[in-house]
Amino acid sequence: MKIAKALYYLKHPRDLQFALAIKYPRLFSDKQFLKIFFRHLMGSELNLKCPQTFNEKLQWLKLYDHNPQYTQMVDKHEAKKYVASIIGEEYIIPTLAVYNSTKEINLDVLPDKFVLKCTHDSGSVAICKDKKTFKTDEAFAMLEKGLQKNYFWQNREWPYKNVKPRIIAEAYLEDNDTQELRDYKFFCFDGKVKALFIAGDRHKDEETKFDFFDADFNHLNIRNGHPNANTPPEKPHSFEKMKDMAGHLSQNIPHLRVDFYEANGKIYFGELTFSHWSGFTPFEPKEWDLKFGQWLKLPSKKNA
Repeated sequence: MKIAKALYYLKHPRDLQFALAIKYPRLFSDKQFLKIFFRHLMGSELNLKCPQTFNEKLQWLKLYDHNPQYTQMVDKHEAKKYVASIIGEEYIIPTLAVYNSTKEINLDVLPDKFVLKCTHDSGSVAICKDKKTFKTDEAFAMLEKGLQKNYFWQNREWPYKNVKPRIIAEAYLEDNDTQELRDYKFFCFDGKVKALFIAGDRHKDEETKFDFFDADFNHLNIRNGHPNANTPPEKPHSFEKMKDMAGHLSQNIPHLRVDFYEANGKIYFGELTFSHWSGFTPFEPKEWDLKFGQWLKLPSKKNA
């Protein structure tokens, strides 16, 4: 098996580069790493001299747009303070506690339903709907594993590089109208919302659905990472308010994805993201990658 693998990599050296970049990411400079990943995941060479597509420009921003404010904006605890200072505390999901490790977590003082998540990465989330059936050991092991990682090295998203690893406990949200908590994700460019997608069927025994819309909530023929829902989701009650707040939160930023929830008619801030899918997931049809890229006007280099 080892000989067969070695022979394969001799014939496909680019695959070997990708495998090494995953296993030993610190061997590669940021630019080398992004070029290897882009070529492997997007199927084309990364153009950094004159980027045109949205995904190309996201890689450029990783390398050259290093605003220190971005670190606070992606920290799932600190971002709440930033967002509250702009749109108000009433849109913030209540924080129950903040921990440096799972050893500090006392489930007895938490409500029967809650959410635990790492503050410095993406995906390290444990949802408790009933403490009696909560798989504590499994959840804590996942969170502790997350605490040991610097998320920056996974895809070279600079804003995460200096975020302090912690765990935050939040209030559990649920929406009685849709019977699920939908995620409304707004693509903003210099303070203007150009598009959004709604994430549905999350945390269910089926694949998540993404449905894209323009700024006037017209459904768009876009697939990106997940399929569309069989029936497109309806316009949220607070759509215009969410769109307005997303614009305020993204002022003077080349690109920012602003996420909200709507639960029982009330808006809650979700998170801020600078690199949708880290810029490594194709759009279908491909022309939308170029269209989103036309909306994104690159600033002057701040980290040459």
